[in-house]
Amino acid sequence: MVGMFLAVTEMRRAKARFGLLAGAVGLLVFLILFQQALLSGLINQFIGAIKNQSGQVLVFNDQARRNLDGSIILPAQEAAIANVDGVEASSPLGQATFTVTAVVGDTAKETDAVLFGFVIGQPGAPTALVEGRLVETVDEAVASEKDRDAGFGIGDVVTVEPGGARITIVGLARDSNYSVQPVLFVDFATFEAAKRTRNPDATTILPSVIAIKVASGITPADVAARINDQVDGVEALTRQEAVDGSPGVSGVRTSFTVILGLFYLVVPLVTGLFFLIVTFQKASALTLLRAIGAPARSLVWSLLVQVVIVMTIGSLIAFGLYSVAIQGVSNLGVRVEVMPAVVTSLVVLALALLTSMVAVRRVLRIDPLLATTGAGVAL
Repeated sequence: MVGMFLAVTEMRRAKARFGLLAGAVGLLVFLILFQQALLSGLINQFIGAIKNQSGQVLVFNDQARRNLDGSIILPAQEAAIANVDGVEASSPLGQATFTVTAVVGDTAKETDAVLFGFVIGQPGAPTALVEGRLVETVDEAVASEKDRDAGFGIGDVVTVEPGGARITIVGLARDSNYSVQPVLFVDFATFEAAKRTRNPDATTILPSVIAIKVASGITPADVAARINDQVDGVEALTRQEAVDGSPGVSGVRTSFTVILGLFYLVVPLVTGLFFLIVTFQKASALTLLRAIGAPARSLVWSLLVQVVIVMTIGSLIAFGLYSVAIQGVSNLGVRVEVMPAVVTSLVVLALALLTSMVAVRRVLRIDPLLATTGAGVAL
């Protein structure tokens, strides 16, 4: 209780000093939270459709370099994949970008959209449905939720150009864009029809990848390894590996990781340096307190309580700024997520407490006898 009393009393007497520190911490934590949210939103815009589909393993052509646009699976490879031990179900998953006409209000507009063709009831279906229902027949689609106001809402009809199928939106899925474009999850027969608008003479429409449901008792990584060993010309990846290995994603993550790492370094250093300076400034008072019998642990506890209070206030400021700022980038699918924000604040607090150990060490080195020598400022 003594430590708590000392901490609160000092903070009341130096409101401006501690208020400025809390504000600085709040701004820095806000930047961390905003960068993390922006990273998550950008990645979902790039490869959300891969991340939020039901295939636990995706099998690419090994020449595609993990790029859906450059991958095709041959019929012989598809048959061989289905026979690999541990594959409970395998299904073609097609992907291609088309020009489509979507109606916004009373205006028909042409735009690009990515069609993902999957077999109904098989791996590859969208998993993040938030409204409506899944595809049940041809010429139906589940669209990306973010694009509902761009002519991709439930009940809207999208026409594949030139003169292709008219696709009715029956469901919306969260975080299901691809290459920052609207996505339509359709039955594979609808996907084939759309592909034939480009090449009417095509006899076979090959899938981009094979989506796999893994048998119980075995991990997706083990199944992927078996497929790579047993089937020539393919590269099997777990869903997470496919997300992480998508072109551009690793570069974006690396850039943001460097920025976030700097922020995670700056916050505890600022906090630790502040409390170290304050400890030096109040050296005489601390020495006198030790001389009249105040235990060192009470002084240390007072310092740590101040760190926790400052970081808590800073985090609350950051949450407020974060909630407001996110509204400005909602078009990227970025939204407030409470749990990552709480975890970030706890990590920053732990780092701040760690760097404050330098100030704690100074407090523990105080010699009460110095109060009688006139050298009470020494630490």
